[in-house]
Amino acid sequence: MTRHDKKPIVALTMGDVNGIGPEILAKALARPEPWACCTPVVAGAIEAYRECAAGVPGSPEGVATAMPDEAHRMSPGTVAVLDGGFSAPPVRPGVLDPQAGRCAMEWVRMAVGWVRDGLADAVTTCPINKDCVRRAGYEVAGHTDFIAALTGAQAPRMCLFAGPMRVMHLTAHLSLRDAIAAISEERIVTSVRLADEALRGLGIARPRIAVAGLNPHAGEAGAFGREEMEIIAPAVAACQREGILCSGPHPPDTLFGKLRDGHFDMVLAMYHDQGHIPVKLVAMDEGVNVTLGIPIIRTSVDHGTAYDIAGKGVAREHSLVSAICLAARWAAGRK
Repeated sequence: MTRHDKKPIVALTMGDVNGIGPEILAKALARPEPWACCTPVVAGAIEAYRECAAGVPGSPEGVATAMPDEAHRMSPGTVAVLDGGFSAPPVRPGVLDPQAGRCAMEWVRMAVGWVRDGLADAVTTCPINKDCVRRAGYEVAGHTDFIAALTGAQAPRMCLFAGPMRVMHLTAHLSLRDAIAAISEERIVTSVRLADEALRGLGIARPRIAVAGLNPHAGEAGAFGREEMEIIAPAVAACQREGILCSGPHPPDTLFGKLRDGHFDMVLAMYHDQGHIPVKLVAMDEGVNVTLGIPIIRTSVDHGTAYDIAGKGVAREHSLVSAICLAARWAAGRK
């Protein structure tokens, strides 16, 4: 493992080279914040990185290396880049190319392997295009499922972090019908435990976790649905018996404002849009996608490949910078 007197190594996967991944990488690495908290290493195509870095003042020079832990020995103003034998096709901004999707996924596989082998401390991923990935032959819904399979995780959970807005999703990429069917007492209890452990790892000694209701007004005592009475409330009570500072079910229409104002440390949302909409409303450019329930640290941007603006030099790097710094903070805490 990396020595304790060194900053954590954070592996940055480039994502789809035809999207905005290479651009936001170059822009993020031109800023001081990532370097202040970690030693970055890029899993991706050096040609794509150099092409974007050439147009970003202050971005470090990409240097091809053999092993990720060589990043600690890089000269100032340089960053290690490894493609693991998966050199990307020629960059064509905005074009859906299955070969680019294949490279993006194999770079993720490589970065996860580095962490599992003790050669890096965390992974931060740039965006992939799910349609592109499927056309490349990967039968996964996205990064979360892929990384869960690589690490043998059985209960991964998607979260969004943006300052005080920390939201875990009980269900993620499911239709609303399937998401409702997937809600169970066991799933809620497991999620609350993961949230409590993660927040403690970030230095919050006594995390306050609020569980959202599913139905309008949290069911209004059964008038608008019984899931709160029959599933959610018993799960909250079980968590409270374990000593977790957990409450709910809370009416979703008022809960997220209370989270923003600091009354809670995290909210457990019942389904994808219930959690995504409030976070992206207040922090579209700074949100971080976090995967819990896996044995490695993984963060990501909270946006997609943005094919429509790829290659135009206008993509914003703020979410990636936040994701890198959160991963580094978490890794440092574990060390």
